[in-house]
Amino acid sequence: MKGALCVFFILLLGLWTTDLSGQAPEPEDAQQARCGIYLMNLYDLNVSEYSFYADFYVWMKWEGDRDPMNIEFVNAVEKWGFTQLDFSDTAEVLEDGSSYNGMRIEGRFFHSFDLRRFPLDRHELDIRIENVDYPQDSLAYIPETEGDLFRKDFAIPGWQVEGARMETHSNFYNTDFGDPGAKDSTFSNFTFKLVISRPLSYFLLKLLLPLLVVIMASLGGLLIHPNHIDARISLPIGGLLSCVFLQQSYSSALPDVGYMVLMDKIYLLSYMLIAAIMLRIIVVGNRLNRKERKDPDVVFRRDRRYTFYFFILFLMGAGVLILIS
Repeated sequence: MKGALCVFFILLLGLWTTDLSGQAPEPEDAQQARCGIYLMNLYDLNVSEYSFYADFYVWMKWEGDRDPMNIEFVNAVEKWGFTQLDFSDTAEVLEDGSSYNGMRIEGRFFHSFDLRRFPLDRHELDIRIENVDYPQDSLAYIPETEGDLFRKDFAIPGWQVEGARMETHSNFYNTDFGDPGAKDSTFSNFTFKLVISRPLSYFLLKLLLPLLVVIMASLGGLLIHPNHIDARISLPIGGLLSCVFLQQSYSSALPDVGYMVLMDKIYLLSYMLIAAIMLRIIVVGNRLNRKERKDPDVVFRRDRRYTFYFFILFLMGAGVLILIS
């Protein structure tokens, strides 16, 4: 019993000393630098190349001798194309005694896009900043919470901007970078995140609506009298070819990934439905040719009910895929 109580108090003490906000507590002797970002433009968002261009301002306020302006953009790519213009050559001393400086940055950044929910995917485009000179026990970045994070008319064509936020966390490098005397490889990582998502209209009008038209045309084969088997079978065959071309039209805009996106699963469901329609038409045609059915009108009325059942099953299956993805 005493052992259990000791374990309980140890866990309670661990929770009490843990920062529940998701940010690592900064060392007490670390110099703090308040950091802010104002996003001007974000363009050339390329999902296939996992990158985007950003144009923004970044500024810092601090008290102390350690200059936090010597920064590195952790997820930057094509650094040869970066442009950086400082506000001033030396830091400005404000009325409260703190130092202030900033810069305007334009460059290309990497982001690993998770496309499992395409075309209902949502992404957090991030810009990560760390200091080159000082580890976390010497310098810690604190987000500047006041003011807007991007301009009022900011927009990304083809995307919805849901908001932005700034946060900090500890970034530990499990290496000494070739320096045996290195003691601390933990740095304060300041991250700006822009939350974007695809418009719902893109999914409904550009992707789902054409597929529904193809599905309804394929189901039309069951609405033709069984005596006209050639006309019946031609509709689902044409629907199958149309599905293949429609799937290729959006797949060409996506990178090669090792998993199925949401739209792939919906198309797989449509292939299964078209295969069921074709199988139904073939089975009915063979039975009528062998005269196992005395009245084709009875089969025709049953197939009309199947048309409704198949369509409802497709909608339910697509809805389940959207919910569980």
